[in-house]
Amino acid sequence: MNRKIIFLDIDGTLTEPGCNVPPDSAIEAIRQAREEGHYVFLCTGRNYDMLLPVLGYGFDGIAASSGGYIECLGKVIYDCPMTERQQKTAMEILKDNGIFRTVECMDGSYTDESFKEFLRSHAEEGGNSELLRWREQIEQSLHILPMKEYRGQPVYKIVIMCPAKEKLKEPKKLLAQEFDFCIQDENRAGFINGEIVNRKFDKGRAVKRICMHLGIPLCDSIAIGDSMNDREMLKTAGIGICMENGGKALQELADDICPSVQKDGIREAFLKYHLISK
Repeated sequence: MNRKIIFLDIDGTLTEPGCNVPPDSAIEAIRQAREEGHYVFLCTGRNYDMLLPVLGYGFDGIAASSGGYIECLGKVIYDCPMTERQQKTAMEILKDNGIFRTVECMDGSYTDESFKEFLRSHAEEGGNSELLRWREQIEQSLHILPMKEYRGQPVYKIVIMCPAKEKLKEPKKLLAQEFDFCIQDENRAGFINGEIVNRKFDKGRAVKRICMHLGIPLCDSIAIGDSMNDREMLKTAGIGICMENGGKALQELADDICPSVQKDGIREAFLKYHLISK
């Protein structure tokens, strides 16, 4: 059997969203696959700081920040933060249009405190109180700090949230030439949730860069994800698998669907494609 290379998203695929501990079945499946001679990579929207707690489970490399930073067998093979001009322009346009921002840097993430202030002031509307609790939990587990602590470090990606789709029209118009807007197909409490990513990279191009570096043909790659920021990764890999808990749009373009993260989906996918044996 040819050596395969496996690309795993983290949140909603390897772990529950915002969690840093994979199911035991996934940890064992990854260990067995590597013992069988296959490569296993994380390919995630998380920045380097956010994925550090997961690295201890054993991987051959990472594609962090949606492909903006790539390490392969301990060597950095791609590193592409925003330019200072891109960073400043994007941040100003998003702020001017009432969009809440979280900037993701190598060493940490920094979020607009005004987002939680907005949720607190509208706590009685819809699911805002639930969203506030979710947001506070995510910030704690993923080490997201207040924007006031940001010191101008290079930014790889900006996560966005806004209460109305219309607010994105102007930013899309002004930033579309250099940035892709990846909007999730589901949102919480009516909020639009997504990210803007430099058009120089995405998860699909990360798959290509890693396969080329290792000399493995794309047909021997397998990618597993659950949300729309995994779209290019699943389309690029030889086999693209969507988790059962993934969005409908991603399931429709995937080659296969595996059980949810709660139902040992990673192990089941590895077994089905003969990456491990029972």
